[in-house]
Amino acid sequence: MALSLACAGLAVPALAQGTDYPNKPVTVYTAFAVGSGPDAVLRLVANRLAQQWKQSVTVDNRPGGGGFIAIEAVRRAPPDGHSLVQLDSEHLAALPSLYPSRHLETLKAFDPVAPLFRTPFMVAVSAQSPWKNVSDLLAAAKAKPGSVSYGSWGVGSPGHLGAEWLEMLTGVEMVHAPYKEVSQLYTSVANGDVGWSFASIPSSQGVYKAGKLRYLAVAAPKRIPQLPEVPTVAEAGGTAALDVNSFVSLLAPKGVPAAVRAKIHADVLKVLAEPEVRERFNTFAFEPLNWSVEEILKQADTKATQYQALIKKANISLD
Repeated sequence: MALSLACAGLAVPALAQGTDYPNKPVTVYTAFAVGSGPDAVLRLVANRLAQQWKQSVTVDNRPGGGGFIAIEAVRRAPPDGHSLVQLDSEHLAALPSLYPSRHLETLKAFDPVAPLFRTPFMVAVSAQSPWKNVSDLLAAAKAKPGSVSYGSWGVGSPGHLGAEWLEMLTGVEMVHAPYKEVSQLYTSVANGDVGWSFASIPSSQGVYKAGKLRYLAVAAPKRIPQLPEVPTVAEAGGTAALDVNSFVSLLAPKGVPAAVRAKIHADVLKVLAEPEVRERFNTFAFEPLNWSVEEILKQADTKATQYQALIKKANISLD
C-alpha cells in the first residue's frame, strides 16, 4: 500500500529514468552520533541497501548544531539521490519555530524519500524516587509549583517539548534542566539531581538495566511489547492525551527525480520488511514504518502544528 501510494501518478518515462540508480556510491548523512540507536539501525539499513544496489552506501555522522550541521552538509548537494540525510520529526517540524531567524523550513529544502522508524518515550525516574506512578509525580508538581524538575537532552528536543505538553495538559509548572550529554542526563535522573525525564529505551537502557532507573509509564496510547509491564501514562494516573514519540526518515535535497525517490522508497521498505532487520529494530523499541511519502508529510505537519503552539506558549527561541 505504501509503495503504491508513493508511486502513484509517476509517468512511465519518469520511472525509466530511475532504473539505473544508483550509478555511483551513496552517502547518507545523519544528525545522530556514532553509537546511538538511530546510527546503529541506519548502518544496518545502509549495509542492506549496498547489497541491493551493488554500490557502497556510507554513513557520515554530523551530529550537533540542532541538526543544522547534517542539514547543511546535504542541502546543496547535487539533487541526484546520491546524497541523503537521516533526520527526525523534530528536525522537520520544530526547527522552523525554534530558529526563525535562519529562515529554513526543512521540508522546503528537502523531500522525504523513505520512512525508517518511530520510537516511544518513557517517563523515567530514579529507582529511589518516592513517586510510584505518574499520578504521584503530578501531585508533587501541583502541591508546590516549580519544585519538580525534569531533564532533557536539549532545548526543543522531544524530551523538552513533551514535558511542556504535559504541563499544558495538566496545568502544572515544572523546571526544565537541559543537558548536553544524554549519558549525563540519565545519570543525573538516577542520582536524583533532577526529578524525572522522558527517555527512549536505547538511550537509557544502561542505567535502567543497572537498576538505577525506573520507568513510571510509556507516553503512548498503548503499552509496548519490549516492556509490557510498564503502564501507559493514562494507566499510571496521567492524561490519555499525552503521546510523546519521534519518527525518523530519510530525505533528499529538493529536485531529485521522482523515479529516483520512488526507487529509494521501495528499496528501503524492502529492507525494513526483512525479519533480521525488524528484530534489530525491536531491540531498540524502534517501530519500523511502511509509510508513504504522503504519510510522512502528514505526520510532520501534525507535529509542526503542535510544536508551534508549545514553542509559542513556552516562549522558546534558540536564535
